[in-house]
Amino acid sequence: MSTYATRKATNWIMLGLCGLCAITATVALIAILSYTIAKGAPAINLQFLTSLPQPVGETGGGISNAILGTLLLVGLACVIGIPVGLLAGIYLSEFGGHRFGSVVRFTADVLFGVPSIVIGMFVYALVVIRMGSFSALSGGIALAFIMMPIIARTAEESLRLVPTTIREAGLALGIPLWRTILSIVLPGALTGVVTGIMLGMARVAGETAPLLFTAFGNRLGFQGLDNPVAALPLQIYRYAISPYSDWQSQAWGAALVLIALVLITSVVVRILTRKRR
Repeated sequence: MSTYATRKATNWIMLGLCGLCAITATVALIAILSYTIAKGAPAINLQFLTSLPQPVGETGGGISNAILGTLLLVGLACVIGIPVGLLAGIYLSEFGGHRFGSVVRFTADVLFGVPSIVIGMFVYALVVIRMGSFSALSGGIALAFIMMPIIARTAEESLRLVPTTIREAGLALGIPLWRTILSIVLPGALTGVVTGIMLGMARVAGETAPLLFTAFGNRLGFQGLDNPVAALPLQIYRYAISPYSDWQSQAWGAALVLIALVLITSVVVRILTRKRR
């Protein structure tokens, strides 16, 4: 077989393997979504979305406290994590070519690989013990630690894809470097940056382990940043391991609501950024 024929055959084999992997990933996603919808849809109604949980042993109730708590915790994580992660990504992309930049890059990679339960224990020792109670604030800080390395590394790679000539054109016009980065380079990498932010939000929205050590959970509504707060992952975990069939059904419903919240947030952010571009 000629060299050309060998390369051609190898190309078709690799294309076939890539297509097979893509189909496998798509089928797995569709299977998970279909099963979650089938199990969770019967539990969803207006009362389920707007009511507080019932005491142990009583049927009914809802997850309004968990929905509000999840939105609050993810919001706090975004307020803390997005600025830090984005600025770290800008630094690594534009000024991180020396030894300190390598240290920051390595630290972000290590932090990305740290198990979330370890981050929860760290924030418990750093914040919860000092405050004297579990709180929404400590939960937001824990989730922010998980978001920051994802946003930083994704933003760095996205900013590196912006051609150097665009930076040079801005500087040649007399625009300061900081303004060139914010007004020219960052908008050019907006799609990748937003993707990193959405990945971080999706990751922290489903985290349970760090919230067990920080937010802890609350069967009531929001009572302040310095008090425990409920969250959908916590409620799913506790209801799923309970012996009550009604709670197990509500756990599937809460899982479907959590997926829907992440999907809706992703779609809305994509639409808004597309209009801006």
